[in-house]
Amino acid sequence: MITKELLESIRAGDTRKFYKSTVWKRKRKQILQRDNYECQKCKARGQYSKATTVHHIKHLTDRPDLALSGKNLVSLCGSCHNEEHPEKLLKYIAGEQKEYITEERW
Repeated sequence: MITKELLESIRAGDTRKFYKSTVWKRKRKQILQRDNYECQKCKARGQYSKATTVHHIKHLTDRPDLALSGKNLVSLCGSCHNEEHPEKLLKYIAGEQKEYITEERW
């Protein structure tokens, strides 16, 4: 069960507190175990990748009420999770680099 405090912080746009919470860490582990630590998107394509991320199908900030719903969570590998969130890879505003995507600066 998600606490009122976590729900309010998600609605305020601060998801860090939720992702660091014990309740999320426990649920994340359950979902990875449920999906046998396999990326479900790769598996649907007939491929195999180890899942490292649990993805909210309906985004956390849009549907905080589904934050811990097993039906709204799926295990993904890093590549597939990046495909689901292309906005996280965009670090450029009006042609100017806001920050580096990785530590490597080549």
